[in-house]
Amino acid sequence: MFGMSLMPLAVIGIIILWNAVYILPEYERGVVFRLGRIIGAKGPGLTLIIPGVDKLVRVGLRTVTLDVPVQEVITKDNIPCKVNAVCYFRVLDPIKAVNEIQDYIIATSQIAQTTLRSVLGQVEFDELLGKREHVNMQLQQIIDQQTDPWGIKVSIVEVKDVQIPDQMTRAISHQAEAERDRRAKVINAEGEFQAAQKLSDAAKVISEQPIALQLRYLQTATEIAADKNSTLVFPLPLELMKSMIKLTDKN
Repeated sequence: MFGMSLMPLAVIGIIILWNAVYILPEYERGVVFRLGRIIGAKGPGLTLIIPGVDKLVRVGLRTVTLDVPVQEVITKDNIPCKVNAVCYFRVLDPIKAVNEIQDYIIATSQIAQTTLRSVLGQVEFDELLGKREHVNMQLQQIIDQQTDPWGIKVSIVEVKDVQIPDQMTRAISHQAEAERDRRAKVINAEGEFQAAQKLSDAAKVISEQPIALQLRYLQTATEIAADKNSTLVFPLPLELMKSMIKLTDKN
């Protein structure tokens, strides 16, 4: 009979012990409330609380991967697009994460969405595509600053995908094609300008050294002979032509 009377006490003791003992892994902390007041963060390892008096709230310290849903954005140059992103953050201060905000994950998600729309609305579409690292850094700094009072550290924010309407895709394709044509024309013009400069320099050298022109004639004749032509024309030297002209004038 005595043993039977101890059974309920043993069961109650086991329940109290079960509610008093917590084992927290390395990546978790337990924020303890005693009669509604925070007394500190416990863990990792074995943690004891007073059942009925203390309340323990688990907080994870591992990095959270947060997908930012697709947001409809109009860029600074009035191009509508749909953009989604990914945000990586972790809890640095468990007490702030529990006490300062009701749900820090939902709050961080909302801040990321509003910041994404705000920042991308201030940049041009070309900057969004060509300078994405700068945009990502700007997003990370703003979100990290806004979540800092909650004990949250935002480490990385990356814009994942940018979608635009089909008509805008065709317009951007035409613009890119026109830009390539413009660059090709500029390169050709620069090549012709450089070639003209070289020809001008060569003409100056030949005018100062007449023998250079004769050497050029001989080189040209060698190249023509290499093609196995049946007819080969040798130009007369300029000095000989000048002498013949002088003799003709005297006669």
